[in-house]
Amino acid sequence: MFAPADKAQADETAQSLTIEEGKKLYTVGCASCHGTGGQGTSDGPSLVGVGAAAVDFQVSTGRMPAATSQGAQIPRKKNIYSQAEIDQLAAYIASLGAGPAVPTEAQYGPEGADAAKGGELFRNNCAQCHNFTGKGGALTHGKYAPSLEGVTPKHIYEAMLTGPQNMPSFPDSTMSEQNKKDIIAYLNAVNGDETESPGGLELGGLGPVSEGLFAWVFGLGALIAVAVWVAARTAKAKKS
Repeated sequence: MFAPADKAQADETAQSLTIEEGKKLYTVGCASCHGTGGQGTSDGPSLVGVGAAAVDFQVSTGRMPAATSQGAQIPRKKNIYSQAEIDQLAAYIASLGAGPAVPTEAQYGPEGADAAKGGELFRNNCAQCHNFTGKGGALTHGKYAPSLEGVTPKHIYEAMLTGPQNMPSFPDSTMSEQNKKDIIAYLNAVNGDETESPGGLELGGLGPVSEGLFAWVFGLGALIAVAVWVAARTAKAKKS
């Protein structure tokens, strides 16, 4: 058994080793754009003070390291680091300056969440860009708000906390932990595999649509097309 002082020393040593390993990974994979000390360059912003949450989000989703040519926006792609390596990178960047920490499951998990309240918050703060059910949408100059379908609760929380790319950040001073948890619960409710559209087919995430509507819309259109064709044929026959 460790005495309290011994345990504290062991934890400090382990954290120092984690930071050192993270620095090595950073030097190889990140320093060319973000600078040897994370201070930023003309090719990449400073990482001082962005926090571990930003690193976990950007690297876990494959947005970082970025390819040479990305266009208007950096897309999500398969990440190239293990979670242990991402944790080491995050620890190193966190050591450069205070910033948002990686959230715990208690912060983004479903326990105690209010999906109805989350829906209200999402419509007021997020739907303008991400669509009412989180399907994503176009922005200006070739940029876009990505779909939130299939995005993990942890990454949604981190995105709200850090504001990646075109997205504003929602720190706890702007949006409470509970509100962020409620929004995640809402997105899980509308995008989950068990989501149903009782009474009809789903139309682009807008809700259930009666199958009869399709019959009326397409059937009526076909009847009009036939009527126009018959009228045209009749008029041509009379002229001849």
